[in-house]
Amino acid sequence: MSDAILYKRKLAHGPEVRIRRTSETGATAVIAVLDVDRRAGTPREKEGGNPPPLMQAEGASEAEVIAALKPDADDDRAIAGLLRAKGLR
Repeated sequence: MSDAILYKRKLAHGPEVRIRRTSETGATAVIAVLDVDRRAGTPREKEGGNPPPLMQAEGASEAEVIAALKPDADDDRAIAGLLRAKGLR
């Protein structure tokens, strides 16, 4: 797992839900986003790049931003709603 990826889990149909740090390592304020990598497990996964963020959180530590984003990251229904709201599904 990359240093920028703080949390990840696979959805039943293949894509990967991730909490990804967007702030620099060692920054005093940690900024992270929730995204869904639909290329996970496919040959295109190695092409690089990041999917559009679905949510963003800022906190004093990685643990704080994970705590803010993880409830939605673990909820398939919330992920589907966020994807729909962003026009990605």
